[in-house]
Amino acid sequence: MRRLFSTFAHGAPGAGLLLLRVVASIAVVVQTAMALRGDPPVGVTILYVLAVALGILLLVGLWTPVAGTILAILASLSAFMHPADPWNCISLGALGAALALVGPGAWSVDAYLFGWKRI
Repeated sequence: MRRLFSTFAHGAPGAGLLLLRVVASIAVVVQTAMALRGDPPVGVTILYVLAVALGILLLVGLWTPVAGTILAILASLSAFMHPADPWNCISLGALGAALALVGPGAWSVDAYLFGWKRI
């Protein structure tokens, strides 16, 4: 797991990554909750539940590269499914890809579980 992260950023960069994770997770959960209000079919509901789970994983910073990658893929697919207004999906996909590439930062469960340990 250590290979997935270059470092766990502390200080201002770590705070920026925390802010990025919080904004992305809130946006995913709110967009999904709005979509669930319309009583979608069962197959789509499963994808929405997956999106909420990804938002929670991003919020706490657990498995951030995996969650960010899956979020980027789901948002890209959703942008093609909703061609009338794809910009929300594009921005969520970009946030997911950025988090997958940069990592979770120092204030995350990933840093606690997989960060450098003192021996």
